[in-house]
Amino acid sequence: MSTERGATYGEVFAVREFRVLFGSFALLVSGDSIKMLALSVLVYAESGSPGLAAAAYMAGWLPHIAGGMFLLSLADRLPARALMVAGELVRVVVCLLLAYAGLPVWAMLALVLASGVFTPLFGAARSAMLPDVLPGDAFVLGRSLLGVTSAGAQIAGLAAGGAFLALVGPQGALAATAALSLVGAVFLRFGLPKSQPRQAVGVRRGAVRTTWRVNRELLSDRRVRGLLLASWLPPLWLAGGEAMIVPYLGGQGQAGVVLAAAAAGMAVGEFAVGRFAAPALRERLSLPLAVLMGVPWLGFLAAPGVGWAAVLAAFAAGGLAYQLGLQRRFVDAVPEEVRGQAFGLLSTGLMTGQAVGAALIGVAGELLSPRLGIVVAGAAGILAALALTRPLRPEPPVTATTMPSEAKDEVG
Repeated sequence: MSTERGATYGEVFAVREFRVLFGSFALLVSGDSIKMLALSVLVYAESGSPGLAAAAYMAGWLPHIAGGMFLLSLADRLPARALMVAGELVRVVVCLLLAYAGLPVWAMLALVLASGVFTPLFGAARSAMLPDVLPGDAFVLGRSLLGVTSAGAQIAGLAAGGAFLALVGPQGALAATAALSLVGAVFLRFGLPKSQPRQAVGVRRGAVRTTWRVNRELLSDRRVRGLLLASWLPPLWLAGGEAMIVPYLGGQGQAGVVLAAAAAGMAVGEFAVGRFAAPALRERLSLPLAVLMGVPWLGFLAAPGVGWAAVLAAFAAGGLAYQLGLQRRFVDAVPEEVRGQAFGLLSTGLMTGQAVGAALIGVAGELLSPRLGIVVAGAAGILAALALTRPLRPEPPVTATTMPSEAKDEVG
């Protein structure tokens, strides 16, 4: 697959391993959306507390930070296929316990929190395997497809979750999620070849110590650190703007329309840039698209209604496609033997950043107003992108002595 002209969807889907990863990922995202919605409804039914219901909806994401800080080195010490299958089976057990074990609310939340600590490992194994099965520019196109799938599967999962809740209640919805995870485990187990750990078996330090050491090494590398910050900071402010949509509109129904438009905008941006922009153009687009993420939020100075708010949110989220221009550079920058941990660190930073962005803009919304909080998020996003101009711009061509073999063949 030529990196000059860019890969095609036909080439990407011709790879059997990618089809397995793609299908299982769609099931995973849809299932998680159903699970968190059903859990929130179940907790509210048991407790009558809106606060606990909201905590249940977010509980699956909070442990991601702990897992990313302490356990990520296991993503390179254990076989990727085994990790992904284990992740699906853990979801099966958790969903069935939540549905049928009759647990009190505190036990349900504790179960979700405890199992969620290992989620970064499973995601890191999937992300690290993708460059193995899709070399060259096909990897970037594969990542864009997963981004599109994530947005679409979240919307589909929430819609399906609502339908399941109406038909069979939260227990039935959780059982459906368990079934999706079981199907995903079968796909992964029999669809992927047996994999080996990235790090050779030998004398090893503890997982926590190794995770901290490798995270420090990755962050001390100027090139890797720049790419990580460029991946983390602009979405931080996008998440902050989105967090203010509900208080700005004053109604969850209208807010749902705007947030769905944002998800659709993200999918369209990932699809358009991933499919129609050549590899070199994607890298050149990283900076302007990162800036674009903040510009639409400034339009909230005009106090738009739900229609225009949806349009602005869609354009802002469409700018997330800027990350496609960083993907190949990130893979090239990190050592192959710690690729799993590197992708896990990238994901952990994104998750943490979204929580931080929502909190910061939440404070701004309290001090000013939700509308002005959104504007602050836009301005901060633009400044963050401009401050990261260096890592967001394409890197100069590598020299002949350090050029990767694929690039040498292309030039030759």
